[in-house]
Amino acid sequence: MPASKQDRVPLTCPHCGHQQLEPRTAFSSVCKKCGQHLRVQEILRPAHAAVEAVPERKQITCFDCGAVLEVPVSAESTMCKRCSAYIDLKDYRINNAVSKNFKTKGTFVVEAKGYVFNTEVVVGSAVIRGRLHGKLNAEHALTLYSTAEIKGTFKTSRLIIPAENHFRWKEPLAVNSAEIAGEIAADFKAEGTVVLKSTARLFGNVTAKNLVVEEGAVVVGNLRIGGDVALEAR
Repeated sequence: MPASKQDRVPLTCPHCGHQQLEPRTAFSSVCKKCGQHLRVQEILRPAHAAVEAVPERKQITCFDCGAVLEVPVSAESTMCKRCSAYIDLKDYRINNAVSKNFKTKGTFVVEAKGYVFNTEVVVGSAVIRGRLHGKLNAEHALTLYSTAEIKGTFKTSRLIIPAENHFRWKEPLAVNSAEIAGEIAADFKAEGTVVLKSTARLFGNVTAKNLVVEEGAVVVGNLRIGGDVALEAR
């Protein structure tokens, strides 16, 4: 029995745009203008368009003017919106001898066989297992392994010594915070918190705003905790 007009709904052909009446419950039809096959229910109830995933983003600061920028995590470079400076965001992994400067907001890794010399390295974070001779500035974190050999100067916001690794440094260190799970022999100041994991062994004097010592950690030296800690520029 033919469908009444009340049971018909206007249907727009997705191919040519022609509009015609079709039964509301129909599954398929043919466009009276272009002759193309029509899937009635799909046209009446289109599937929701897939929501495009928003790329994960992170904040960085421009090397030159200090402007705070938001960039996709996967981006390898960007340009400062304030001063138009080029900013490298790539990660670098060094496995051989290299004599050059590096300046990136990414992660800089010197593997055990890597050797970076006559260099100035300014990076977001650094992991050192090999040799580095020069100047190193790790903005967020610096992780040092037993095989690391640093000759020159370095500074970082957060110093990390992983478990079963050791590090010795003759000059006083200045950091914002530190997480020690291995062994460190050095004097250092921290504006923030020093965390000594249960496997930590600390030989040296520490001045810090806060100190967290897990059960099992060994401390040999003087501790001065609390109050404001002024770090000397290095």
